[in-house]
Amino acid sequence: MKKPPASPYRLWGGRFKKAAGKPLEAFSHSLHFDYRLAQADILGTKAYARALGRAGILTRAERARAHRALDALARDAAAAGEKFFAGAAEEDIHTFILSKLRHRIGALAEKLHTGRSRNEQVALDFRIWLKEQIREAQGAVRKLSAALVAAAEKNPNVILPGYTHLRRAQPVLWAHYLLAYFEMFRRDSERLEACYQSADVMPLGSGALAGSGLPMDRQALAKELGFSRISRNSMDAASDRDFALEFLFAASLCFLHLSRLAEDWILYSSEEFGFLELADEVTTGSSLMPQKKNPDSLELIRGKAGRVLGHLVSLATTMKGLPLTYNRDLQEDKEPVFDAAAQLQMALELAAQVVATVALRPEAMQRAASEGWLCATDLAEFLAERGVPFHQAHEIVGRLVLDSARKGKQPQDCSLSDLRRDSSRFDRQALALLSPQAGIARRRVAGGTAPSSVRQALREARAWLKSSDKW
Repeated sequence: MKKPPASPYRLWGGRFKKAAGKPLEAFSHSLHFDYRLAQADILGTKAYARALGRAGILTRAERARAHRALDALARDAAAAGEKFFAGAAEEDIHTFILSKLRHRIGALAEKLHTGRSRNEQVALDFRIWLKEQIREAQGAVRKLSAALVAAAEKNPNVILPGYTHLRRAQPVLWAHYLLAYFEMFRRDSERLEACYQSADVMPLGSGALAGSGLPMDRQALAKELGFSRISRNSMDAASDRDFALEFLFAASLCFLHLSRLAEDWILYSSEEFGFLELADEVTTGSSLMPQKKNPDSLELIRGKAGRVLGHLVSLATTMKGLPLTYNRDLQEDKEPVFDAAAQLQMALELAAQVVATVALRPEAMQRAASEGWLCATDLAEFLAERGVPFHQAHEIVGRLVLDSARKGKQPQDCSLSDLRRDSSRFDRQALALLSPQAGIARRRVAGGTAPSSVRQALREARAWLKSSDKW
């Protein structure tokens, strides 16, 4: 947007002999980012006009005239987009809206600010805007979660190695692995719901800090504006930004989960792992090396996680030393939240596309899960079930693995006599445990990777997806 002209319309000035200097004017200008609150500001002003009518400040005719002008302004702003605000002289969206109304309905526009402070106005607008963004983010989380469930259902029997310390640990079902991320994103959606409830508090009627001097039915205002409850303290309402911090925390944690998924799949799609191939639509090439297929989508998601986490730290640092009530520092609350909401939405949609279009290489996964003695824990548990104290069983299987590694033997190369060299407790039933399928089948506890447990988890995931439609 263009630099604002030199003579903006102001909401104050009577006690000043001189206008604000150009450096302060430029430094304090916020319309270039808070224009995003235009529709929320108009919505709040319409509701406030009704409240002024009930308080006897506006006549029925004045209220109707103001509503028509506000509706027209909302349509014009929606049609023109960001261009509607370009080059405006006003310092913020609230002054801009009032200035536009003055051109349309004259002095009546100024009556709409009766008893209202920008302190409560911006708190109201910010909450209205953020509630909508939270619902959109929940929708994107649900879309990604549904893609994970669909991918799990599509390949229910594929096996891959699970890792600890980035070393092969135990075999798991691919579906079980995907459901681990599903659980993370389910928590993100529930966390966003808590953010929504925190933002769903109506501050209008709080004035600058002490409460309105006009007879305001705040419960009626809240109902008209779609809020479930009103703020309980006018000083807190003017200065509270917990809801913004909570959203930034929820967005940061969701990005943390996205970043972990991205890191996994960057590795899994590399030539060294070869477990999966990313679709052309979510990869790019090299400007020099013709053979390259780079996981840019995932790398960008991973990179933006730090950006959003930085927004959380930024706003928390801004808030930590503010005395009650409103301080102009709070102008710094919006840009971090605006950007975090936009980045989160785009990253979730892109991640859903990555998941929906990935191609698996089950043979590579199966091979990796069959090599490297991922069955060692199963063999130790086998001995423990036959009376060997677990620490001794652990030691026995450790020697078996060490001896096999020296000889270059993998589990499938071992015979019963190989097993019995380290313990006579091994019998033919132990041979079945040398395959990853047998180890997976043993883990039938709720939440485990056995096929029956995973099928139940998928049913529960589908039920949650259905219930989350309400969000």
